[in-house]
Amino acid sequence: MEEVFVFLKNRTQVNFVATVSGDKPSLRPFGDPVLFNGKIYMLTHKSKQVYQQMQANPNICIVAYDEPSDTWVRIHAKAVDDSDNTEAKQAIITEFDWAEEAGYTLDNPDFAALYLVDATAEIRDAEGGVKWQGSF
Repeated sequence: MEEVFVFLKNRTQVNFVATVSGDKPSLRPFGDPVLFNGKIYMLTHKSKQVYQQMQANPNICIVAYDEPSDTWVRIHAKAVDDSDNTEAKQAIITEFDWAEEAGYTLDNPDFAALYLVDATAEIRDAEGGVKWQGSF
């Protein structure tokens, strides 16, 4: 899990999260993840379609590409809503100096904090060779 987190956090600028909207895939960019209590967290607003899609079907796929090393990561996981966890939310706020200005405050009921479970991941090179794989 540490290898995957470092790849997402330090080697890429954007992570793309795929969800399902009805019977169609939906993909959108996400920013940096946060590592808290041994879990990879992401944040969004509960009013966004991505949150509603993850509530209807928590199975997601995350893909990110690191151009300098010509490697990419693909993660299949379930997104678990942990929005009642104020410690996790505070860790997210502390991690990002822009969070509170963007509305991610502890008293905002729309602030969603989600972490990944039942995850399988692989990091591959440009030729498709596996550089790392595992689950967490």
